[in-house]
Amino acid sequence: MDKYEELREAVDNIELIDSHAHNIIPLDSNSNLFPFLKCFSEADGDALSSVPHSLSFKACFCPTVFFYIVLIVYYKIVTLYLLLQRSVRDIAELYDCEKSLDGVEKCRKALGLDSISSKCFKAAKISALLIDDGIEFENVCDLDWHKSFVPFVGRIEEDMKSGTVEKSTRRFEILDAADSLGSERLGSEERVADKAVAMKTIAAYRSGLEIDPCVSKKDAAEGLCDILKSGKPVRIQNKSFIDYIVLCSLDVALSFDLPLQIHTGFGDKDLDLRLCNPLHLRDLLEDKRYSRCRIVLLHASYPFSKEASFLASVYHQVYLDFGLAVPKLSVYGMVSSVKELLELAPIKKVMFSTDGIAFPETFYLGAKRARKAVFSVLRDACDEGDLTIPEALEAAEDIFNRNSIRLYKIDGTGSSSKDIIPHGPGTIERKLSQDDTVFVRIMWVDASGQHRCRAVPSKRFHDVVKKNGVGLTFASMGMSSSADAPADGTNLTGVGEIRIIPDLSTKWRIPWSQQEEMVLADMQVRPGEAWEYCPRDALRRVSKVLKDKFNLEMDVGFENEFYLLKNVSREGIEEWVPFDSTPYCSSSAFDSASSLLQEVSFALQALKISVEQFELALGHTVCNHAADNLIYTREVIRSVARKHGLLATFVPKYFMEDIGSGAHVHVSLLENGENVFMASGGSSRYGMSKVGEEFMAGVFSHLPSILAFIAPLPNSYDRLQPNTWSGAYHCWGKENREAPLRTACPPGISDGTVSNFEIKSFDGCANPHLGLASIIAAGIDGLQRHLSLPEPIDTNPYSLDGGIPRLPNELSESVEALEKDTVLKDFIGEKLVTAVVGVRKAEIAYYSKNKDAYKQLIHRY
Repeated sequence: MDKYEELREAVDNIELIDSHAHNIIPLDSNSNLFPFLKCFSEADGDALSSVPHSLSFKACFCPTVFFYIVLIVYYKIVTLYLLLQRSVRDIAELYDCEKSLDGVEKCRKALGLDSISSKCFKAAKISALLIDDGIEFENVCDLDWHKSFVPFVGRIEEDMKSGTVEKSTRRFEILDAADSLGSERLGSEERVADKAVAMKTIAAYRSGLEIDPCVSKKDAAEGLCDILKSGKPVRIQNKSFIDYIVLCSLDVALSFDLPLQIHTGFGDKDLDLRLCNPLHLRDLLEDKRYSRCRIVLLHASYPFSKEASFLASVYHQVYLDFGLAVPKLSVYGMVSSVKELLELAPIKKVMFSTDGIAFPETFYLGAKRARKAVFSVLRDACDEGDLTIPEALEAAEDIFNRNSIRLYKIDGTGSSSKDIIPHGPGTIERKLSQDDTVFVRIMWVDASGQHRCRAVPSKRFHDVVKKNGVGLTFASMGMSSSADAPADGTNLTGVGEIRIIPDLSTKWRIPWSQQEEMVLADMQVRPGEAWEYCPRDALRRVSKVLKDKFNLEMDVGFENEFYLLKNVSREGIEEWVPFDSTPYCSSSAFDSASSLLQEVSFALQALKISVEQFELALGHTVCNHAADNLIYTREVIRSVARKHGLLATFVPKYFMEDIGSGAHVHVSLLENGENVFMASGGSSRYGMSKVGEEFMAGVFSHLPSILAFIAPLPNSYDRLQPNTWSGAYHCWGKENREAPLRTACPPGISDGTVSNFEIKSFDGCANPHLGLASIIAAGIDGLQRHLSLPEPIDTNPYSLDGGIPRLPNELSESVEALEKDTVLKDFIGEKLVTAVVGVRKAEIAYYSKNKDAYKQLIHRY
């Protein structure tokens, strides 16, 4: 399974667009109106008593029962599937409560609706939610309430609402009060359609899917009269009336360019499953009037998934959605239905949803099970040769995110493209589709920490480059900040070529240049074979050692400090000066830059990069993603500043009288997703676990040579001075900002324990993948040798009058330490370290001869 680790990680971390769901209801409504067992089944009434005995419900398994089940269904359900734990157990683990239905229900009541909703949506990683609010409960949470937990909530307009005579009669009057199907009716609908992202029909529940495209208004009116004559309450099942409502909905959908979702396949017990086969829709699909209306078949059309797949393959307007089938079926059923959808249907037409309803847990379960099912299907497709791993990565992004974004016109921030998104001092209306992309930027960061890119036309990217990459000279990893030529001693020249292969999981529409996309690249000798100088692969390799040997992942959060400069002319000489002259944490400074920072924030949201505070502290994530996010964050900041006529730079020290600018990094360790850096129970040294101390002790031990990666320029050491909060001495401390390594205890962490440690020496000119790779390599050495930390320093080390040794005072000392560090060479690679050392020596030589040349670094970093 090692070769699928990247695919699994991508599937587990994709932000989801939930393209079909329903409102949540308050907890006090559940027991009477919608019992909690409905969370696990479409059953109702007395049939709910059997739900705890279904495969989708089971919290655990009995070995004896398991043995007989395998005997009975051996050829239908693979044993592994039966071992997987299901719904109640999943929820209990999320809430950390007793693994039983009763335990979950007690926990739900204790936590309250807001708390459990926050837990479920955060764990599900849902970034946009499209809600059909046509099911009218007595007490329901409105759409705005859901926005507290999901960045964007859109509305799906249902044709017959709850199906009552009053509602559907009113609906009929709205749709067709005019004498014709003309502008007056559509004008009446404009308020509804303008707020909706899609429409939906539940005709399947009433009279089935064999819609008559020739039904007349007269037939519909007579049908409505028959309904009204039958008395109240009555269920609407007159086929002519329902068919006409569907046709009117199609007209409205066409007029406002909205997709129409159609319930197909299984659902509540009041439908006739025989009439819910999507093949019944063929007459409607063949009607030329509706050939441009995009139709979404919901619920994988189960058990008619193959039929739905066929329709999507032969009708350009048909799309598929597998919500409800996932997670309500058994594991085998979920995987089978998704696999059947993909047998014929184009991947670009298959979409995720939860069909979540009433309970926050339904959204969490839908997301969790969908990830597992889709990973299983894509993995099998790779095994069978149907897909390559890069193609599977792209497919996952399409199914969970991009297809819905395109179909429902949701932009990268999770907002409807109908909305105008604030963007700095002006506005940008986001309406472009992938077809409008002109260029794709293929990006990498070299050994000197500079961002570089190749731009190719979009068509060529999709036809050729996304699989085969583009050529790049060996010299690209030997360049310094002073010259675009390979430095002596790197062993890299203009002889030889590699391929830079785009990592499609990192491809984004560029928020500040809407007709372009950008994607990070891996350096490969040929597609599928990593080049030993590739920084991203170096980080992956050391991360894999940490995972394989110790079952640990390094979790990382960066703080981005930067200078914001403006160009002025003084006596005919142009120079770059500070954007303002206000002091530390000045509110007026923030006010001055507020419009720019708002635009930065919106752009980062579009790239799914979370910001926790300004100096742009990024949310923590697994180190590989954190490094990628840091690269994109720098791109956003520089590009948005440029649009405002300013220059943003990450150089460590542009003004020598100033404190300087860093990229502090916070580090913790995860084991099975849980932070194991901090101490848990009993006594501990320094508030951290044994594994946490050993890892940090390794970093402490190798810090002088790590500096060659994370403080890569001579200018970096102008910043690493005493009394500048950057860490000039070789020590560590608890909440000591003058120490290069600082343990942190943020709010919410119990007294006496620490959640992470901060490395303050990291600056904005470092290649983040190489910097993090060196930190992991050092940490692994600490774990292997069971190193211990010295006593912490709880005062300013400068005041100890030479009692604490200095860290390297200049780049040459760090390079010397790295050249002697066999551990980092072994883990990162001898050749790559040699190239880094060669580049660093070129920096030392150039800036020692050109004392003011560092001022030009603002244009490179």
